[in-house]
Amino acid sequence: MEDSADRHVEEWVKELDWMDPVKEAIFVRLAILSRHASKARREMLDSDGLRHWQYKVLLTLRRLGPPYTASPSQLADRLGLTRGALSARLGPLEEAGLICRTHEEGDRRRVRVRLTEAGDAAFEQHAASEEAGEVALLSVLTAEEQRTLADLLRRLVVAAESGPEPPEPKRSRSTGS
Repeated sequence: MEDSADRHVEEWVKELDWMDPVKEAIFVRLAILSRHASKARREMLDSDGLRHWQYKVLLTLRRLGPPYTASPSQLADRLGLTRGALSARLGPLEEAGLICRTHEEGDRRRVRVRLTEAGDAAFEQHAASEEAGEVALLSVLTAEEQRTLADLLRRLVVAAESGPEPPEPKRSRSTGS
């Protein structure tokens, strides 16, 4: 069984004799899967009638747990946005009925953003669609292979998130003199 990564490696190994073909195949396959997942997510969002930024706001509210409410500054921090950028995103979501903004009873200056039933349903629909696509892709692997892949990828993620390893110290050769 051959894939596009095999063809990529075959071409480049002729040009770069120093290239490790196994390493290259791993990273090319990771890139292909990442592109595939991103494309599938965009297509699903389009078919669900959501934009990526809208889904991220709904996901962030849902991730907070019941009652799926946050202050605008909390949301902006979690999404990595300025308050102004977040405010521009909340308007269309509120108009679509996916969120609502309310004022706290004790202090009308404090605003809370809450996921509505329609917003929760839109989130659930998209999350279920995404789950089905991911399950279908992974179905070519046995359950044991899926666990092995998850464990191997975890090791790579831990290494990537912990930062670069310090280079090993160069050992000086003793000349015996």
